[in-house]
Amino acid sequence: MNLLIKSATILDPGSSFHQQVADILIENGVITKIAEDIEADAELFDAEGKYVSPGFFDLNCNIGELGLETKEDLRSGTVAAAAGGFTGIALMPNTQPPVHSKSEVEYLLNRSKGNLVDVYPLGTISQKREGKDLAEMYDMYQSGAKAFTDGSRPVQDAGLMERALLYAQGFDALVFSYPEDTAIAGKAKVNEGEISTLLGMKGIPSLAEELMVARDLYLAEYTVSRIHFTTISTARSVELIREAKRKGIEVTCDVAAHHLVLTDEALLGFDSLYKVKPPLRTADDVAALIKGLEDGTIDAIVSQHTPHEIEFKDVEFEVAEYGIVGLQTAFSLALKAGLPAELIVEKLSINPREILGIETAVIAEGEKANIIVFDTDAEWEYTAANNQSKSANSPYIGQQLKGKVLLTYNNQQIFK
Repeated sequence: MNLLIKSATILDPGSSFHQQVADILIENGVITKIAEDIEADAELFDAEGKYVSPGFFDLNCNIGELGLETKEDLRSGTVAAAAGGFTGIALMPNTQPPVHSKSEVEYLLNRSKGNLVDVYPLGTISQKREGKDLAEMYDMYQSGAKAFTDGSRPVQDAGLMERALLYAQGFDALVFSYPEDTAIAGKAKVNEGEISTLLGMKGIPSLAEELMVARDLYLAEYTVSRIHFTTISTARSVELIREAKRKGIEVTCDVAAHHLVLTDEALLGFDSLYKVKPPLRTADDVAALIKGLEDGTIDAIVSQHTPHEIEFKDVEFEVAEYGIVGLQTAFSLALKAGLPAELIVEKLSINPREILGIETAVIAEGEKANIIVFDTDAEWEYTAANNQSKSANSPYIGQQLKGKVLLTYNNQQIFK
């Protein structure tokens, strides 16, 4: 289909039209013309006063397929992604079976062919995500896995993580670290601090995350390897990574959108919808995370989309599962955190693709059209009716949000 976007403000640091207001003509999936005023036989979309940028890319997305399709399948998950402005998603291997061989990688790639949203399966570091033996990393890489992680299970064995970093280095793959020392975190459910004391619950100290960040930074330095930390949540973690970057260690990291706006005070009502991992931290941690985004220490924002059936969340806080569905709200939460639109595009569109080694979408003539149109001032209500996920475990359903993606276009397909 042909599409003509009128009077949009272009936000793309890789484009010569960055920060300019222009019309964009898309024909057969390619941007054929960008100019001040274009007339063409195409579907019109009035974007006056709105922004156009490369589509968002999520580095931490959980979709139930394989095996947990009642939580989310590829169809519902990619529709939710498109609704939130994501034209690409990296799938965590938290499935049954986990993505620990080329068979699962190839299945997911074949199932997602022809989709508006580009899907990139991440393979496991260890077989069955058990943290004992390395998985078939090279086979998965050859089949299309761009990076490796045990998902929501941290790699406790330092020797295994060292071997994974060395092995991945041989074929220029990336290892993700979910930083948590389970021996210190124990079975606690919330952040350790004043709120956990008020709630009468055992807390997870920030140290549990920070020790693992420090360990894996040492391993990356020792092995001269790249490493990516996903969903960091504490002020000290930001400091450690900032210092590592100064030293020249090849490290990148991301933060979940909800960790930019929520603190552990949200748990005072024992609402299990706010139960996430890593846990919600303090206002000081939130401020440090935002500063880390602003100064470049934190490279990307992720949705950490984690769907669950109602029976896993509408229960006592202690036994509820961790996670929030976040694909449709990530952009609004980044705005709520006070981040400017240009920085959000950098953290949601540009950097995630660079981290994963994927060609960055560029708004330029002759380039494939992979774009979104968004309005930073639009107010909307997230409801059960417009929730595109199979699951509804979000504290934002029923709330008014500001900032909305109005159009998503990729692979000659449109969502609006």
